[in-house]
Amino acid sequence: MADAPRLQLLFEGHCPDCGVREARLPAALPDAGDDFDWRVRDYDGFRMFMLEELHARFPERQRWTPADLEVVLVEVLAAVLDQLSDMQDRIFAEAFLETARRPETVRNLLQFIGYDALAVARSKDQIASDLSEQASIKALEDYWRGHPHAMDQARRAGPREIHTQKRMVTTEDYALRLREHPLVAAAHAWSEWSGSWFTLHVAVIAEGGRRLDHVAGDTPLPYEDDLKPLIENFHERAGLRAPALDTTPPPSVRMILRPYVDALRMAGQEVVLRDPRYVGISMALSVTLGANHFKSEVRHAIAQALGHGPQGFFAPSRHGFGEDLYSSDIIEVLMGLDGIDNVCLNRFKRVGSQFPDRVEAGFIALDGLEVALCDNSRADPARGYYRLTLHGGRGG
Repeated sequence: MADAPRLQLLFEGHCPDCGVREARLPAALPDAGDDFDWRVRDYDGFRMFMLEELHARFPERQRWTPADLEVVLVEVLAAVLDQLSDMQDRIFAEAFLETARRPETVRNLLQFIGYDALAVARSKDQIASDLSEQASIKALEDYWRGHPHAMDQARRAGPREIHTQKRMVTTEDYALRLREHPLVAAAHAWSEWSGSWFTLHVAVIAEGGRRLDHVAGDTPLPYEDDLKPLIENFHERAGLRAPALDTTPPPSVRMILRPYVDALRMAGQEVVLRDPRYVGISMALSVTLGANHFKSEVRHAIAQALGHGPQGFFAPSRHGFGEDLYSSDIIEVLMGLDGIDNVCLNRFKRVGSQFPDRVEAGFIALDGLEVALCDNSRADPARGYYRLTLHGGRGG
């Protein structure tokens, strides 16, 4: 090791107060020899190199045995150097996504390139969706330790996210980014010339059939307990303040989506959120049941199959904007239920006497922002209804 420089105060000339501080530097260290193989990385390499060095320094000694103290020290040092070399390789490997092994390092590296591993894990049900941010991180890292293949899948999918547009630039970006919101079942965007500039319109189908704004006279629907954590976590990951969903009345869909759109839209771009035009469907169905099936059970199964729940035929996300409604699709859904032998569609039309029956045509044409709807609610027949007649089966 080099010695520290020594300082000395010298007084030269006739002035006793004029001193000069000089530093006497130590001799320069000798140059490192070029006989060291910097590629030595393991125990055998370190041991052989040190033994060769001992033999070169003490050529008069002709015999070296494993019991010699010098050989024992060489092997101990070689073992320690092997461990340090392995530690160095591991630490260096953690700096790159391709070679990182620790789940926390992989998650941080993926986050640097814009890949949200937590959101992907929630969508695949690898971790619970109602956990806090810190609890979700710990759950994901524990899951990756138990399932290394899942971490490898995220490692491969992350770099592809670099080429994914995260902001709302094109018309398709507006629809795509809004579809990622847990409150949006479907979205469609288009641009219109207003006379002075282009205005971008986005039609949104919200979960549960909600409208963008509360309608006067109707009781606003509260947000379900399983939907609240999804919305809060989504806004937290987007860097937005989580909406207050427990207020009375609850915030409208537009109030929740507006900050998200403003955070990602192009500067100076006017964006208008719009509701779809729901088209109520009127149907009359005659269903023949099997001899051993109860009418009440089949009626309940039909109500679920034609309902607007998550698995229902008229679920908000099942039909797109302007997508024609075909009678064959309805018959196919009903024929797939247990206990139904035959289905006859006697009426198939839009709600309203001005619209013709479309049974013979087999489809109802929809256009623009129109979306088929059939809530089958006596309180609001304009949102669609059906008349069901059951034949055969067992009573009760």
